[in-house]
Amino acid sequence: MKNRGRLFPMVQETTFDNGVRVVSQQVPGMHTVSLGIWVANGARYEQPAEQGVAHFIEHLLFKGTERRTARQITREIDSLGGMLNAFTGYEYVCYYAKALASVLPQVTDILSDMFLHSTFPPEEIEKERKVVLQEIKMRDDAPEECIHDRLHQSFWKGHPLGHPILGTATTIESMSREAIVGFRDHWYRPSEIMIAAAGGVEHQALVDLVQESFSGIAPGELRRDAVTAARSADGRIVELCERDLEQTLICLGSEGLPTTSPDRYALMVLNAILGGGMSSRLFEEIREERGLAYSVYSYVSSFADAGFLAVYAGTERERSCEALKIILTEMARLKEERVPLDELDSTREQIKGKILMSLESSDSYMSRLARSYLNFGRYQPIDEVMAGFDAVTADDLRRLAGSLFRDEILNIQIMGKMDGLCFDECRGILS
Repeated sequence: MKNRGRLFPMVQETTFDNGVRVVSQQVPGMHTVSLGIWVANGARYEQPAEQGVAHFIEHLLFKGTERRTARQITREIDSLGGMLNAFTGYEYVCYYAKALASVLPQVTDILSDMFLHSTFPPEEIEKERKVVLQEIKMRDDAPEECIHDRLHQSFWKGHPLGHPILGTATTIESMSREAIVGFRDHWYRPSEIMIAAAGGVEHQALVDLVQESFSGIAPGELRRDAVTAARSADGRIVELCERDLEQTLICLGSEGLPTTSPDRYALMVLNAILGGGMSSRLFEEIREERGLAYSVYSYVSSFADAGFLAVYAGTERERSCEALKIILTEMARLKEERVPLDELDSTREQIKGKILMSLESSDSYMSRLARSYLNFGRYQPIDEVMAGFDAVTADDLRRLAGSLFRDEILNIQIMGKMDGLCFDECRGILS
């Protein structure tokens, strides 16, 4: 076992001989602790016939172990006043709990038992299969959620990042217990596992709690490398999904950046200026000035080797073309004009303030700590992040917008109804 000790104030790391990492951040005065078990897998590592298996496993780890039934798991965590949850992404899965620091040993036992000793009872698999199928239908029945999913799959067509995290009805219905357990056995290996905790936690006490259970996990097979080939859906794409809706929904995708790109800070500032808040250009122009939409925003998704920026707006059919033109015009402005210094400064402070305010709970600390290690292989101090935003210039934003906002690579998804002539009218705005 290798213990690297105090790397930064209150942040410590220990690596067991088999490769499992334990990282913690002690936060003085915090009475809760959040504990997460992270696995570096996710939807992008699935084969076509496996689509949805990582998310399916996430559900099934709550369904009973050698020592506990599903009901006992929920009752025990509730009796401790804690909460237990999980989520699946494209590059990792996380199982986490939050409770008072005084009950960390009991919470660790429950979470470790679920993670290491789930039994995948056949009857529970069949029950949960129905639940996941209903989750897929629920996503498809929610227009705003559905259009984002359509954009993601269309933008990354031909690439594993285009796999739906939930899978499809076909893959979920045909998925066998052997396939589920096989994926778990392949990916839940020590080299892919990180245990992260933050809040009222002492590092060595945490190591003592998990060492016996996690240091004995066998290494397993070699890691299956993620596909890094470029997406095949290159070129301008416009897709209309006609549905009988009260609004026309617009979701537009353009190029983004990998998680570790040197321009990541500039991208976050660019996104915030475009549509990242109530003072953003899209919000002020589309909602405040013209009253075209209640909901309009932009966001960034970044992965290890790629990324994209998306814009969403929902408006009435008769004015949907106007809204789309405004989105493209504002993107073009960022390419052609330098952002005024006062707007750049206020946006920087907005982002920095949101980051600092998010660190008021142990689960935010834990998530930030884990993602820092997963993405960068080390802890990123807050001062380093703040300095990254302070270094962004107006020239950086204009250069980045020119690189990312290009008409020939746009992916535009429309749900509802829109005049087809609008797409021709909008062509070339970003040229």
